[in-house]
Amino acid sequence: MGLREKLGEQFVLTTELGGTNGTDVAKSLEDARAYHHIDALNTIDCASARLRMNAFMVGYLIQRELGIEVIPHLTCRDRSILGLQADLLGAHALGLRAVLATTGDPPSAGPYPSKAVYDVNSVRLIKMIADLNRGVDYNGDQINGHTDFLIAAVAAPAAPNLDAVARNVERKKEAGAHFIQTQPMFDVAQTRAFLEKVRPLGLPILVGVMPLRGLKMAEFMNKEVEGVSIPQPVIERLKGGTTGVQIAQEFVEELHGEVDGFHIMSMGNVKATNEIIDHLVKLVKVGRGYRLRAELETGS
Repeated sequence: MGLREKLGEQFVLTTELGGTNGTDVAKSLEDARAYHHIDALNTIDCASARLRMNAFMVGYLIQRELGIEVIPHLTCRDRSILGLQADLLGAHALGLRAVLATTGDPPSAGPYPSKAVYDVNSVRLIKMIADLNRGVDYNGDQINGHTDFLIAAVAAPAAPNLDAVARNVERKKEAGAHFIQTQPMFDVAQTRAFLEKVRPLGLPILVGVMPLRGLKMAEFMNKEVEGVSIPQPVIERLKGGTTGVQIAQEFVEELHGEVDGFHIMSMGNVKATNEIIDHLVKLVKVGRGYRLRAELETGS
């Protein structure tokens, strides 16, 4: 059973591969092979506007060499309407069948004097992909054949206006999104409030989880990363010596019975990701959207 069939029916675990810095993909393949029990692996599109290998190409190599389903990211930042469509058609020809549509960090976040394109925003990019799935281009003209992408979208539940967040998720669903992967969350109550707002939309939601490396990382993310909010109690626990992995384990333990799955973002830290997943494997909650512990342990 693939990711498309599992979403909304079984508990789903995804994670992100750290970007491939250069031409040698051996380390990326090694890391991808080392993850425990994941249903799919995201490949990022030059996050923070820093040079990394093309997400579609890395995803293709992982899928070809390891048989792991991949969810390449596609940003609006670097490509025109024409370029986005061309890359999507090429990705489909390579056998890729999922894509996450996202706005992308601005070029100012990175080291190059690049100019942003942003011909479309993430909602219009989602519609573009959905149109290609129907066999038409951005202008509504027929193309030869059609794509068959599973479309992922992003939500930021930590934003203060949850009504606005829910409206954005609804717009993405209407544009053609099939499921949501959220930005990392640290506040259980805020996450529950978000889920209550968006659950009527019927989209599978994979809640983002991030094992913080330490206090400095938490403070940096609070100041610099849009859409992420780390509550003061978490900051205080980090000051007291609690690890980011421990906090993440407690977060997933609290919420695993209320979500369709988790998307673990450890910035390429395979060990931390596996510690969180292994903690989930020990949980015995069974019901809608969950797999038995035995199924997790066998990877089925």
